[in-house]
Amino acid sequence: QVQLVESGGGLVQPGGSLRLSCAASGSIFSRYVMGWFRQPPGKQRELVGHITSAGTTDYTNSVKGRFTISRDNAKSTVYLQMNSLKLEDTAVYYCNRLSSEYWPWGQGTQVTVSS
Repeated sequence: QVQLVESGGGLVQPGGSLRLSCAASGSIFSRYVMGWFRQPPGKQRELVGHITSAGTTDYTNSVKGRFTISRDNAKSTVYLQMNSLKLEDTAVYYCNRLSSEYWPWGQGTQVTVSS
């Protein structure tokens, strides 16, 4: 069973940056399209963006030009570089594969954007 561990969240001022990491146990990580998701307070979880096994990325419109997803298949880790953070980026961030069935969700990492 794959385990996902997200890290790197914290408190940041508007306009600031954070880099999130998500480490996946197991050796099958590289096969999958990986997504970063977020769940703002009181709202449903949403997909922020994804990266294919070859490194092609796509993002939801609200983060395009500000967020960048990358991956290191050798380390079974996917990253989310977040720049120019806005108040509305406040959420718990998760990663998971994009497939017909998700892996068990990790604990997520809290990102709070506040002045």
